[in-house]
Amino acid sequence: MAPISVKGHFAYLVIGGGSGGVASARRAASRGAKTILIEAKALGGTCVNVGCVPKKVMWYASDMASKIRQARDYGFNDVNPAAANNFDWSTFKNKRDAYVKRLNGIYERNLTKEGVEYVYGYARFSDHTVEGKHTVEVTRNDTSETEIYTADKVLIATGGAPTIPKDIPGAYEYGITSDGFFELKEQPKRVAIVGAGYIGVELSGVFNGLNSETHLFIRGETVLRSFDPMIQQVITDHYIKEGVNVHKLSPAFEKVEKLDNGALKITYEDSNGKGELEVDSLIWTIGRYALNDSINVKSTGVKVDKRGQVIVDEHQNSNVEGIYSVGDVVGNVELTPVAIAAGRKLSDRLFGGPEFKNSKQDYFDVPSAVFSHPEIGSIGITEPQAKEKYGADNVKVYSSKFTGMYYAMMEPENKGPTAYKLICTGPEEKVVGLHLVGEASSEVLQGFGVAVRMGATKADFDRCVAIHPTSAEEIVTLR
Repeated sequence: MAPISVKGHFAYLVIGGGSGGVASARRAASRGAKTILIEAKALGGTCVNVGCVPKKVMWYASDMASKIRQARDYGFNDVNPAAANNFDWSTFKNKRDAYVKRLNGIYERNLTKEGVEYVYGYARFSDHTVEGKHTVEVTRNDTSETEIYTADKVLIATGGAPTIPKDIPGAYEYGITSDGFFELKEQPKRVAIVGAGYIGVELSGVFNGLNSETHLFIRGETVLRSFDPMIQQVITDHYIKEGVNVHKLSPAFEKVEKLDNGALKITYEDSNGKGELEVDSLIWTIGRYALNDSINVKSTGVKVDKRGQVIVDEHQNSNVEGIYSVGDVVGNVELTPVAIAAGRKLSDRLFGGPEFKNSKQDYFDVPSAVFSHPEIGSIGITEPQAKEKYGADNVKVYSSKFTGMYYAMMEPENKGPTAYKLICTGPEEKVVGLHLVGEASSEVLQGFGVAVRMGATKADFDRCVAIHPTSAEEIVTLR
C-alpha cells in the first residue's frame, strides 16, 4: 500500500463544530495547542442553528402575541387582540435565519482569533492509520477532495439528531422533526406534535401562541415526566386551558397518509380510543440519537452503549488513549452550557498544565429551563427522587401556587399560573431541589442556581430580604 499523504498534524483535532467542540477547540488553542476543528455543516451545532437560539426567537414571537392579546387589560384600548393572529411567519423566518447566519460568522471569527484552524467537511476515522497517531479523513465540502490529518488527541463532539419512528407507515415520509420546524416557510394552521419532552412542549406553546390549531400527543397523563410532578401538572393543565389539544395516553400512531389536498391524515389511538386527525404538519419530538456512525468510530475500538453514545469516564476519556468525547454524543446532561463547560475543562486538563490535572465537569445540580408558556426553571432533584434518596421522613417540601402581579389587571382567561417548590432534606434543611413555573423563571433560576450549588439551606433562603413586588420574593418567604 502506498504511504498515506498527510495534510497536517495537530496536537488536538476536534470532530464537530457545535457548542462543546468549539469551546474545547478554542480553549485548547488558547493553552498553546495546535488545534483543528472539522465541521460538516454550520458552526454552532444544533443549539445555534436548529435548537436553543432560533427556538428562543420563536418563543419571543409567541410571547409577543400573548402580550398583544393582553394589551387591552392594561389600558391600551386601540390594540386589536385579533392582530396577534396575523403573524407573518415567512418574513420573521427570514429575519431569524439572518440572525443565525450572523452567529455562524461570529463563531468563525472567534475560532480564527484563537488560532484554531477549521475545515468544513465530513470527518471519519481512517481505516489506514499512521503509526502512533490518530488518523482522520476529511472530505471537504468545497472541493469534495479527501484530506488526511493526524493528531495526538482527538475529541468526538458530533452531537445528536432527532429520531423519527420507522415502524409507522408514513411517519418518515410525511413527518418532520424539530430540525424541519425551522425549515417551515409558512405557518401550518393545524399541527400535530408527538412527544411529552421539553422540545414538544416548547413547540406546542409556540404554535398555540401564534394561533395554530395545536395537537400534542403524549404517552402518559402529563407532559415533562422527568420533571417534578408540580411542573408536570401545572403545565399540562395550563396548556389545556390555553387551547392545546393534549391527547393523553397515546401509545402509538397506526399510520400517516397524505391526502389529495396536501393535508396529512393521522390515524391514532389515545385515552378516548381510536381517532383520525387532519393536520398541515406533523412534528416528531420523541428523542434523539447519537451521531457517530458516519465517523467510523468502530475502527478505533472506542466503546459505545446501546444508544450509540460514546462511553467516557468522569474526565471525558474514552477507552482508547487519546480519544475523548463531550456533549450530546456522550449523553449525561444534554444541554448546551454543559457541553461547553465539559469541553473547556477537558482542554484545561489536557493542555493547561499540572494545576489543571483534575479538571472535570460534574453533572449534579445543573440548572435547566423549559421555554414553555409560562416558563419553567428547575435545579436539583424532584420530590419523589428526594424521598427515595433520603427517606420521606427526612424531606421537607415548601411550595406555593399563586397568580403573579402581572396578571392582576387581566381577565381570567388571560391569567397564567405561578408555582414554586423548594425541596429540603436533613435537620439543616439543605436545599436539594428548586422548581419554578411562571414568568421569567429561567432568569430567576440562574441566580438561585448559584445558591443551590453552594449548598444553601432553607435558613439561607430565609435570610435573603425579599425584593417587592416580585414573584420571586415568594422563594425566600416560603412557609
